[in-house]
Amino acid sequence: MSEELMINKLLVANRGEIARRVFRTCRDMGIGTVAVFSDADAEGPHAAEADAAVRLPGAAPADTYLRGDLLIAAARSAGADAVHPGYGFLSENAAFARAVIDAGLVWVGPPPEAVEAMGSKIEAKKLMARAGVPVLPELDPDAVTEADLPILVKASAGGGGRGMRVVRSLAELPDAVAAARREAESAFGDPAVFCEPLLERARHVEVQLLADAHGTGWALGERDCSVQRRHQKIIEEAPSPAVDTALRDRLCRAAVDAAKAIGYVGAGTVEFMLAEDGRFFFLEVNTRLQVEHPVTECLYGLDLVRLQIEVAEGARLPSAPPAPRGHAIEVRLYAEDPAAGWRPSGGTLHAFEIPGVDARFRVPPEYGLRLDSGVENGTEVGVHYDPMLAKVIAWAPTRGAAARRLRAALGGARVHGLATNRDLLARVLAEPAFLGGHATTGYLDEVGLDVLAAPLAGGDAVRLSALAAALADAAANRAAAPVLAGLPSGWRNLPSQPQRKSYEAPDGGTVEVAYRLTRGGALRAEGHDGVELVAASPGSVTLGVAGVRYGFEVRRVPDGTGQGGTGQGGGPRAAEVYVDSPLGSVALRALPRFADPSDLVAPGSLLAPMPGTVVRVETEEGAAVTEGQVLLVLEAMKMEHRIAAPAGGTVAELNVAAGRQVEAGAVLAVIAAPSTPEGNPQ
Repeated sequence: MSEELMINKLLVANRGEIARRVFRTCRDMGIGTVAVFSDADAEGPHAAEADAAVRLPGAAPADTYLRGDLLIAAARSAGADAVHPGYGFLSENAAFARAVIDAGLVWVGPPPEAVEAMGSKIEAKKLMARAGVPVLPELDPDAVTEADLPILVKASAGGGGRGMRVVRSLAELPDAVAAARREAESAFGDPAVFCEPLLERARHVEVQLLADAHGTGWALGERDCSVQRRHQKIIEEAPSPAVDTALRDRLCRAAVDAAKAIGYVGAGTVEFMLAEDGRFFFLEVNTRLQVEHPVTECLYGLDLVRLQIEVAEGARLPSAPPAPRGHAIEVRLYAEDPAAGWRPSGGTLHAFEIPGVDARFRVPPEYGLRLDSGVENGTEVGVHYDPMLAKVIAWAPTRGAAARRLRAALGGARVHGLATNRDLLARVLAEPAFLGGHATTGYLDEVGLDVLAAPLAGGDAVRLSALAAALADAAANRAAAPVLAGLPSGWRNLPSQPQRKSYEAPDGGTVEVAYRLTRGGALRAEGHDGVELVAASPGSVTLGVAGVRYGFEVRRVPDGTGQGGTGQGGGPRAAEVYVDSPLGSVALRALPRFADPSDLVAPGSLLAPMPGTVVRVETEEGAAVTEGQVLLVLEAMKMEHRIAAPAGGTVAELNVAAGRQVEAGAVLAVIAAPSTPEGNPQ
């Protein structure tokens, strides 16, 4: 490719955070930008930020972001002369890369031949073995024996945890293979899967590569991505606490050998599994930019997207990269509830604020905090795509300093409207095994979600937050009153009768608040001896607790437009109240004094925990079921979710079929309780 080539307008064949990340670099370089958006993303930030945006009709990935013909047509219609694939979707699809080039457009990625060589993990492992890179043996799913267990079922065409299952018994294998094939087909358009031995207590490490078309290549050290859920990374860092200089040299040499074996050009990553004894084994080459590329950018002071574009234009890399400096840790903030089986959450993101951010989509000018997000205040988060909201990255002189800075930012974040993994991430960053550098791919199971998924705000913090919410509500009512507005909030002429408010707590329990204020404004709250009201307004409350003052910021979202949206019967739900304080963030639901009849459902009703598509139904009306038995499978946010019976009984009503779309709160089935010998329900 000629060094005189200059890209003038670039289309990003992707969405969300990575599209915004590429657009930021393009603006810095003076390159015009083109976004593509599905109907579900029509109001998304990435569509609004580009110079031009082209609609892809539909919402499902197969109809939109996986349609290479539509993406190329969009580039032509908008006058783009180059395409950047981002990550996921068609970023590692050799046919799409070739189609882009055949259309006369610049492909900002590796040569299609390199993409094709690594496009099948099965063939990639054979190629790496011939190049002398250590690999784990590949197992045919139909030939697995008891002696091979435990194993990992993996999608051949993709990554990101999609199409991956752990199998510990032969009885589990058929269902695991079938589920992996469905997920792989949905996410990547290719149902091929294979198996390999599962390395217990191993680490996931990877080497960032960058190569030009003139023979210069860089190995930019390693990243440790061992903290994972469902085989998808949630915390990444560089350098790895488990890698010394000698091991780093071995990893980088193996990564360079892998790149040379396929004639690699551009940015890419070679992934390895690192065993306890120091041996490592090739996993795959990601022929694209990685989600976790910001940690490497921070360490080396580079813009990898700029370098991708410059290499695509034919530029030469310097003979060596800059020296790394400090330590960087990235967390992926997901719209999901770890304590509820990682159930995804959709709806309106009413507030999204990360305190202390020094840079967005770029390396901070000095050690600091970086934010790469696909959302803003008011973004509507649907269920069609990956649930990642943002990446928060701390870069500091030491690993401990980076973990502390990142944990403080998460603890002070305001994320209103969706359930997220924020509290889990913050707890991991303070957990001794993680801080000691001992986390493996089994870390979450080893420590336990009962510890890590516990909310940062405990029982006392929830009760104080509910009290603050009640006082803020009273202040709002008083401020809106046409008369007597000067009286203390919550003051009553009948001092024997306190004000009462009820809230649903995050754990599903009820918090009752009963308080009264004297004429002088003194607080008398049941169960809160010694708590002093310092100040109250509709949006903030200051309380003194045992001589220590705490500020509570209170946000009320009326009509239940936060999590869940509507009541089970379709009517509006109670108001959501979000309380943020140094004690932690608490999401409450203000309960009405009297229940809305429209919210009532029949006893034994099994409700959809999220909107999604019914993939499979495993029961029928009249069938006897046991507690925990899987009744159906929903697909939402590109993952399958098993819906189990909450109790034993008989399926008295079944309201779904495979392929049907359901909304959150919809009645999927009704389980009738088993009868006693006398004929009465137990």
